[in-house]
Parts: sequence; structure tokens; C-alpha cells
Amino acid sequence: MIYHDLGRSGLKASCVGLGCEYLVDKSFSEVDRVIGTAVDGDINILDVFMPQPEVRDNIGRALEGRREKVLLQGHICTVCEDGQYARTRDLKRTKAYFEDFYTRYRTDYVDIGMIHFVDSPEEVHVVLEEGVMDYARSLKKAGRVRTLGVSSHNPVTARMMVETGLVDVLMFSINPAYDMLPKDVNSDDMFKSETYESDNFRGLDPERAKLYATCEALGVGITVMKPLAGGAMISPSRTPFDRVMTVPQLIHYALSKPAVASVLVGCANEAEVKEALRYLEAPKDELEDLSVLAESPKYSMSGKCMYCNHCQPCPSGIDIAAVTKYTDLYEYTKAPTVLEHYRALEKHASDCIQCGQCEPRCPFAVRVRENMIKAQGMFRD
Repeated sequence: MIYHDLGRSGLKASCVGLGCEYLVDKSFSEVDRVIGTAVDGDINILDVFMPQPEVRDNIGRALEGRREKVLLQGHICTVCEDGQYARTRDLKRTKAYFEDFYTRYRTDYVDIGMIHFVDSPEEVHVVLEEGVMDYARSLKKAGRVRTLGVSSHNPVTARMMVETGLVDVLMFSINPAYDMLPKDVNSDDMFKSETYESDNFRGLDPERAKLYATCEALGVGITVMKPLAGGAMISPSRTPFDRVMTVPQLIHYALSKPAVASVLVGCANEAEVKEALRYLEAPKDELEDLSVLAESPKYSMSGKCMYCNHCQPCPSGIDIAAVTKYTDLYEYTKAPTVLEHYRALEKHASDCIQCGQCEPRCPFAVRVRENMIKAQGMFRD
């Protein structure tokens, strides 16, 4: 397993994590097998937003003897209504259900206290001004939450929360389809096929790119939800692209984004956990084959570096993906830390001999030589 720093939180998260939403309505034995397979595979981060008492009890039982091996990402503001998940900003109900979390998960602390589902500027105001953030900060001060986070599907709203400086972790939905959605598409429409019929999707949404760069610059770690787009990316009948991608490919795609520490794959059974863990042993050729994104005419990513390293090897030894990533980050943020990371590279853009060997290998028709010249000017090589 590969472990990444979860931003400035001080926690280290496994690059592959487990989303537990599909464990609702499962028996204890089924839940125990999924949790056991994940922990035995060295997965150490679990997202457990679900408020239903049965699933909380089952996961709590399954974690007996394993609790110290995992980071629990628990959500503040999730409640149960008529047996179903719901979200609230009512402080009394919020507190009651978060206290219930401690009881049913048989723990006296939560590793990541995630303020749940903040998707509009109005909700940012409510969270910050009407008691939710104060409650979350009091939990952290008391040691009952180790670090604070926020979950969001909207890049503009997520960046608003990140820029407050009050959260160390962002849970955000990242996959190739969502990355191309315009910023004003709401979370409910992400699951509708007609959303993907527009001609507006021509590459990575700039607001999403800015969000990832901002998180990197400010030391906010990202845990990724919906890496498979609710299964659409691996379903021949539902994928918005010309063909499906594999689970390891989608994990690799999300991990290539700045600030991403862990990709949380929702798994309903042992086989799905093992398929997610296959990322660790998948051939490099499989992981880096993102040609589906280059070949789909409707969703072309042409000209946009995906940091996939198909362009390698470079005769000058330049890590082309790293140089391009730091160039993109610095263009959005001008953060001194990005400059430091760039300068720490063994080779720089100034080492480029403009041979052009890289460009025919790139499935996205990136003008690598132009990018190297741009980087030289930006970083003053």
C-alpha cells in the first residue's frame, strides 16, 4: 500500500480507501467481510457518512480489534429520516446524530470530522454563521475530532470553504466525466444521462483545476468520492464515453490530481474491494492508458496534459508530467511552495533540448515543447 500525507492534517491515508455507502442494508457478516478484506489489504481510511443505526452498528462491530488501524471519516450534519439518509443544518439534530456516531462505532474519537455536503454559497454562510462550524471546532478542541474537513460536489463552493483556512481535508467528487462538467451543474444532475449530452464539455473545467491547485497550495488534502461516477464509468450502457475504463485506471486518474491523498471506492462485497486493491499491482500500461479520453470526439481532452507520462522517456531525464503539473499549479496560485517543489526536481524545463520525441507519444496531442518554454519563463530557469 502507498500512504500519502492528508494535507496538513498530520494524518497519512492509504491511496486506496473504502467508501462504505453500499454497506447499508447488508448483514453483519457481509459488512464484516468487506471491512476485513479492506483492512487486510492495508486500506486505512473509511468514509462512513451513513446515519442509519443498523449500518453504524454493523461497521462498529466489524471494527472491533481493528479501530486503531483505520481513519474514520465521519460526517457532521447527516441524520436519519424514516430510515433514510438526510442532511440537516439543525444544530440540535446534528449534535444528536454525531454523538450517536461515537456510540455505535464504539469509539471516543473521529479521525476526520467532515462537515457534510456543502454545495452552495448559501450553505457556506449557514455553516459558518449558524453554529455548525463552531460545533465542529469545539469537537476538535476537545480532541473528539482529530482534524476537520468538508464534503462538496461544487468546485466554487468547495474553494470558498478551503480558503477559510478552517478545514484541512476536502472530500470531493473526481472522475473524468465530472471533471468536464461546467461549474453550475448541481450534484443531482451528475447522475442524469442527459447532463452529458451537451456540447460544452471540451476539457477539464477551469474551476475544478483551480480548486485542486488551491488545495495543493494551502495544504488541504483531498479524499475522492465517486471515482467511478456511481458505477457509470465502468458500465458499458451508462458510460458517457465511447468505452469503459477500469477501476484501477479511475483510481490512477484521481490520484494524478494535485492534493489528492486517497481515492475512496464504494464497495458492496469482497470482490469489489479486491478489484480496487488491484490498483497496487496493475500494469503501468493499463493505469496510464487514458486514450478513451483522447479518442472520444465529444469529450476531447486534446491539448490538455493528463500527467500520465505516456510521453516518457525523455532523453534529458525530465519528469515531464511533474514539470507540467507544477506549471499548471503555479499559474493558478503563484504559491511559493509550488516554486519550491519545482526547484527540487532533479531536472527542469531548461534541460529540454526541444527534440520533440515526447510529442508523438502523447495521446492528448499536448505541445510539450511549448510547455517547457512556458515553464522556463514562469520559473525563470
